[in-house]
Amino acid sequence: MRILRAADHKRMPWKNGGGETVEIAVSPDDAGLAGFDWRVSMATVATDGPFSIFPGIDRTLAILDGNGMVLDIEGSAPVLLTTASDPLAFPADIPVAASLQDGAITDLNVMTRRDGLAHRLIRIDIDGGTSVPLTSPTCLLLCHRGALSFRHGEETGALSAGDALLMTDAAGTAVEIDGEARCYLVSIATP
Repeated sequence: MRILRAADHKRMPWKNGGGETVEIAVSPDDAGLAGFDWRVSMATVATDGPFSIFPGIDRTLAILDGNGMVLDIEGSAPVLLTTASDPLAFPADIPVAASLQDGAITDLNVMTRRDGLAHRLIRIDIDGGTSVPLTSPTCLLLCHRGALSFRHGEETGALSAGDALLMTDAAGTAVEIDGEARCYLVSIATP
């Protein structure tokens, strides 16, 4: 288990050079944009334009802040994503164009290498105490807004906005959470 503090997240340019991403976690550690098995990041999108192409990668996107954007994914009808929308999964190796609705947005982006991993991203609103079952070997809990305390096994700690908790060998366990927060849970496993 590792706590990943917001102040320590790595900032880097987008693959296509069109903006900046904040890398929360990546595997293997310090993998580049071409060599990761999985990656969790946030980005501020300030202009309309194409998404970076990542061959062999599956992606899920959630809108964290802002008024939303329309994704035009090749072969599909355009989709409006907002902070109220469920996260949207799509291949990262097909053309995707984004059109902002009314100003910049911040998104959460989860990517896994298709030939060996699969992932799931869900939003969890915490108001008090709750137990969150973990069904995958690798899980990451991002505290987007608010603050929370947690217990995972015998380990305890606290997360503030932007902090994340990375748990390995997590399948079949649960994380106990208390506080008021909007969180996102990433689950990564072999398919």
